[in-house]
Amino acid sequence: MPNLADFIKAYDVRGLVPDQLSPEVARAIGTAFAEVVVIPDGSSGIVVGYDMRPSSPELSEAFADGVRSRGIDVTVIGLCSTDGLYYASGALDLPGAMFTASHNPARYNGIKLCRSAARPVGQDSGLAEIRDLAQWLLDGGTGLAVPAEGPGSRHDRDVLPDYARFLRGLVDVSGSRPLKVVVDAGNGMGGFTVPAVLGTDAGLEPLPLEVVPLYFELDGTFPNHEANPLDPANLVDLQAAVREHGADLGLAFDGDADRCFVVDADGEPVSPSAVTGLVAEREIRRARAGGDTEVAIVHNVISSAAVAEVVRENGATPVRTRVGHSFIKGEMARAGAVFGGEHSAHYYFRDFWFADTGMLAALHVLAALGEQDRPLSELAAGYERYVASGEINSTVDDTATVVGRVRDWAVDRGASLDELDGLTIGSPEGESPTWWFNVRASNTEPLLRLNVEAADRETMEAVRDELLGVIRGGSPAASDDGGDRS
Repeated sequence: MPNLADFIKAYDVRGLVPDQLSPEVARAIGTAFAEVVVIPDGSSGIVVGYDMRPSSPELSEAFADGVRSRGIDVTVIGLCSTDGLYYASGALDLPGAMFTASHNPARYNGIKLCRSAARPVGQDSGLAEIRDLAQWLLDGGTGLAVPAEGPGSRHDRDVLPDYARFLRGLVDVSGSRPLKVVVDAGNGMGGFTVPAVLGTDAGLEPLPLEVVPLYFELDGTFPNHEANPLDPANLVDLQAAVREHGADLGLAFDGDADRCFVVDADGEPVSPSAVTGLVAEREIRRARAGGDTEVAIVHNVISSAAVAEVVRENGATPVRTRVGHSFIKGEMARAGAVFGGEHSAHYYFRDFWFADTGMLAALHVLAALGEQDRPLSELAAGYERYVASGEINSTVDDTATVVGRVRDWAVDRGASLDELDGLTIGSPEGESPTWWFNVRASNTEPLLRLNVEAADRETMEAVRDELLGVIRGGSPAASDDGGDRS
């Protein structure tokens, strides 16, 4: 039997099929999910969805069988994006399970779990207990009582039209000037949801949008490129298509379509922090129009300093938290925040049960662009105030020792320091041009992740290069700058 601790991590389940995640394992996790979350919460059932990966239908069916074995009813919504599953969990007020490995290669699959109303299930909110019970079951554990009422029922439900209608009700694009938008679905679930939300496949009225589809065919083997737009190599086709078609903008979704990346009419990427600032400004206005007097916006420690500036300029309160969806969602609920954004292009909305939805962020960008005449590059410039390095990963043998070297470097410079999530170091008071950086250890790999931002490119590059020398100690180290990882 596999060791579940090898692939059930801080936020979700993600492993190789079938060596780690097999139907037998999925059934045990479903049984454990019912015992640890569903029954104690008093929920009447759960909702299950899955992405386009070849293994997803079989794995999700095995998981549902495990849940049903504990007397719990299962509603199967079938093919969906992760935010489509969150919609179903919220609208039906049921716990949920989404079978997806997001942007990971085809040989992977995984499960994102939530309580009713899309509340997160992470390492500290039930996932560790689910893992341990499932492992016990796989190792031959017996003794779970047979439900007196027998197994739960299973039925199917199509929520795509309701999902599309709900999102359109939150952001009205119908009054936009005509826009041409290229959408790269990467053969992922964006090819399923975009025609429903931005088009007419769900029976909704046409929007003033001309959508140019790119890789809308659902194919979990990802024949064209990885469904990970955080890697610049996977934006190349979108950028070329935007320029070729003379489009106003381009959108790229990851495999499960819960993240959305944006490029302007020149094919230049708009940073997720700029999108966070733009959407935050709109959500602040919307909240105020709805009667909110105190408005909070959550962002993670790696977001641009411009995000907090934009939030304060609009009279709202920025709330800084750790990287990761469970932390963002938890802090949003605590602060009653209307919106939250991450550097990885996850965007969270109070009106979407504090869950993340790339499609709703895309609607905001389309509405903001369409209600004025400037190109997206000019619109985004007001939110892109600094120069960022992007995430740079270094393989290290002893993260604690290396972080200690970085801390010593900062102390010698007289820099500011905090430890909310790794180390965040800011330029000494009075130093100009200003800079800051965050360095933090991966939860899953022997990596240190570095993000640097500064007032100008020369300063950013100087700080970046000096830090890489401290981190890598002059020896070669593997590095990359892509992925939705933690």
